[in-house]
Amino acid sequence: MGKGKQQILRKLLAYAMILPAFLLVVLIVAYPIFNSIARSFRDRAGGGFTVKNYTYFFSNSLEFNSIIYTLGVVIITVILAIIAAYLLALYLRFTRSKIRKFVGILYLIPRFIPGLVAIYAMIVVIRDSGLLNRFSRLFGGNFIPGFMFNTKGIVLMNIWFNIPFAALIISSGLSGIPDSIIEAAQDAGASRRKIFTAMILPLSIKDVFISATFVFMGNVGSFTTPFLILGATNPTMLGISLFRHFNTYMDYEKTAALSVIMFLICSVSAVVYIYTNLQEKEWEK
Repeated sequence: MGKGKQQILRKLLAYAMILPAFLLVVLIVAYPIFNSIARSFRDRAGGGFTVKNYTYFFSNSLEFNSIIYTLGVVIITVILAIIAAYLLALYLRFTRSKIRKFVGILYLIPRFIPGLVAIYAMIVVIRDSGLLNRFSRLFGGNFIPGFMFNTKGIVLMNIWFNIPFAALIISSGLSGIPDSIIEAAQDAGASRRKIFTAMILPLSIKDVFISATFVFMGNVGSFTTPFLILGATNPTMLGISLFRHFNTYMDYEKTAALSVIMFLICSVSAVVYIYTNLQEKEWEK
């Protein structure tokens, strides 16, 4: 057998090996995406092409307010969670105290608790007649947390869920900073503030952006937390709005359009993620 035929057979074998994975991706990822996009432009009544499924979410004040509300909750969650996660990651990386290992184990606990269980447990604590209120009554008070059926409760739960995840990503980036360069800067007389702003922050900012993109995307379509914390209030998060159109109204065309809108919102953070990784490759060059 000639050398050219052997190369062709090797290529065919390689393609044959990746074909099952490729077909699986097409079946469970690509097809639902394209089907949703196509259905979002379909008229529910006549079946023809239309854009009214999209205009509905921007012309209807309730639906438009839900989009704005979701963006507001997600942005607040990202900012607060990333700040807390970054401070926690700095503590775990550069502190040598005895309780550091305990804190390092403690902050990972939310990652191993099912979301539904965690939310119900938190509700028992933060509701107006919950643990905090009962504890305050032991001392003659009547503390009402006020975290149920409002934005504060959603943000609180989102932060509780996302800090461990974000801190894990940021910690991995901080662990790649050698102690030798920090010690060299200290020997040269650099202050802690200078070391942080000139060395630690620039070397870890990529991981901050990456963790922020994942937190953003994970909260745009969140359902369990707003469903249990907010209830039937309006405006609501897009995950609940999507559920209503699909399960209650059975308007699959508007459901598909809202899915595309959520995808486009998440694609903004995806662009940031891709750009951050490309910048990293440029720096390596």
